[in-house]
Amino acid sequence: MMKKPKPNALARRERQIMDVLYKLERATVAEVLRKLADQPSYSTVRAQLRILEEKGHVRHEEHGLRYVYVPTVPLDIARRSALRHLVETFFEGSAENLVATLLGGKISRISREELDRLARLFAKDRKES
Repeated sequence: MMKKPKPNALARRERQIMDVLYKLERATVAEVLRKLADQPSYSTVRAQLRILEEKGHVRHEEHGLRYVYVPTVPLDIARRSALRHLVETFFEGSAENLVATLLGGKISRISREELDRLARLFAKDRKES
């Protein structure tokens, strides 16, 4: 039985590898290796992918002599899970605190277009609830 993956249970290198896999959607060890910034060894990446598979984050398909790795959780679900963890951990479970931090912070500037899209999302959510 496959374990249910936990987004916060990833080491830094594992997160980097998952980022590559989500961008490429599926990749061999060599393809992941080419996308990593600080170029670990081939065997290190292969070992990390095996660990990610044991943790339930990826699965592999055999294509000839190569293993092609694929994330087990769709990106949109992984995003929601990671965001939920972030909100619970740093914002006392409050979406309002998260949005207030984004809007009031100097870390990320939100453009007028982004604010307009957010306003439409809020209006749609209000209408639906």
